[in-house]
Amino acid sequence: MDIQHLVDRLEELLNNGRHMPFTAYTLVDEQRALELIDQMRISIPEEIEKAKRILRERDRIIAQANEEAARIRELAREKSETLIQRDSITQAAKARANSIIEQSRQEADNIRREADQYVMDVLSDLKDTLERTLTVVHNGIVHIQRETSVRQPQARPATDIEKPSTLDTESEPLPIERISSRRE
Repeated sequence: MDIQHLVDRLEELLNNGRHMPFTAYTLVDEQRALELIDQMRISIPEEIEKAKRILRERDRIIAQANEEAARIRELAREKSETLIQRDSITQAAKARANSIIEQSRQEADNIRREADQYVMDVLSDLKDTLERTLTVVHNGIVHIQRETSVRQPQARPATDIEKPSTLDTESEPLPIERISSRRE
């Protein structure tokens, strides 16, 4: 499932939650929120697999470019050997062969650069999407933790036997931004 679709569903769940009057809190269906988070965890490896496929495609394109360059070099070598047999045009043949070899190297370098740039663009987009998703998930978790702490009775001070919670529910959550406003 598309990670962006899951983020939209999580946002919709938060927007459709029951707003607590005179507070900034909203009650959400915890089970649905946890299901969405689980689906996100499943979807993220799929996004990573897409990136791996793109890298394999890049490697395939580079291998094809190298094969084409080798073929062009071999053709150039064969042509230069044929031309060498003709005394009157030996120098011109060497120059042409070198030109073809250089051109093939430049074409291979251009293809390699374009493939690298394409992969970099796709991976950067994937990184941005994953960072936005993680921010939304973090904000949702913090929001749900706050809602849960508001509903629980006053906490007793920790004793030697009890350990305080490692979750810091008092920290400020990152702002929950509407996904639709990011697309503008």
